[in-house]
Amino acid sequence: MSVLRRFGSIALVATVLLTAACSSGDDKKVAADAGGALTTVSYLTGAGVQGREAFIYVAIEKGFFKEEGLEVKVQPGNGTEQNLKLLQSGQADYAMVDITASLIAYGEKKFTDFTIVNAVQQLNLSCIMALSGSGIAGPKDLAGKTIAYIPGGVVYSLFKAYARLAGVDGTNIKWVVMNAQQMPQNLAAGSIDAATQFAVGKPAVEAAGKGKTAVVMPFSNYLNDLYGNGLGVTKKKLAENPKQVKAFNKAMLRGVEYAMANPDEAGQIYAKYQKLQPAKVAAAENVLMKSYVEGGANAAPIGSLNRDRVARNIAIIQSAGLVQAGLTPDDVITFQIPS
Repeated sequence: MSVLRRFGSIALVATVLLTAACSSGDDKKVAADAGGALTTVSYLTGAGVQGREAFIYVAIEKGFFKEEGLEVKVQPGNGTEQNLKLLQSGQADYAMVDITASLIAYGEKKFTDFTIVNAVQQLNLSCIMALSGSGIAGPKDLAGKTIAYIPGGVVYSLFKAYARLAGVDGTNIKWVVMNAQQMPQNLAAGSIDAATQFAVGKPAVEAAGKGKTAVVMPFSNYLNDLYGNGLGVTKKKLAENPKQVKAFNKAMLRGVEYAMANPDEAGQIYAKYQKLQPAKVAAAENVLMKSYVEGGANAAPIGSLNRDRVARNIAIIQSAGLVQAGLTPDDVITFQIPS
């Protein structure tokens, strides 16, 4: 079943009167092209602007947002905590955030005026990554090593839970703060031994490593019931403009679905808008991401969120001592956007 059928037909936000008589996506696109006003909204990527988020540019390039009456301005994010800060302060309309990190942030009462309306990845992407020749072949080799991380990032937040299950002695690990874009080059230079990463970042790390192979240690091998990233929006915006939120969600998930089906084209579209990664690397990230987007229990529909699974996510982070009891799925997740 396609994303379009799953999320239904949604009228244009800014051109309802103009498109009331139109029934097809082509008609709506023609109407927008004919001069219908578009509503400009801002979107924060997860961390930097990597090829794994080509889907947002796909949705722009293919006119999916325009069909919904939206013009999207993409801004580079810097991890869940910073993205939630900007979102809650009104400096962004929509933001990509890690669902587990968001649950932790809400449970700690750092941020509470937000909700998540989809799951781009049904499986969590968090991992520790190293390069061959670093002396790291598996999780237990991380003991005593220097690992770069993003403050407030989900990988660092989850590391203790992962380390306990994977048998890692984390007492003498040296943690250093580093921007996500700098990590591949520093791994290649040997100034750090490993880095917090998303598993789909393997092509970029190997490209920087110039012939070295990436050693990927996915958290999902041990924490296999956690979601990945999802679309965050403030509760205030959802309450005041649910039609726009639904329209944005629909267009974005169309972009996700298209990018997973056409990774090479997604890489080319990404490279048209961004120069951080070449098209080939961006395409490779999308190939790797497909199993995370389409994975999970019972091949869940793209973007879907299940209340029972979110409850299990909460139980995992509670058992790791990351949040106190009392947090519920509906505190953070909107399972159905109001009409």
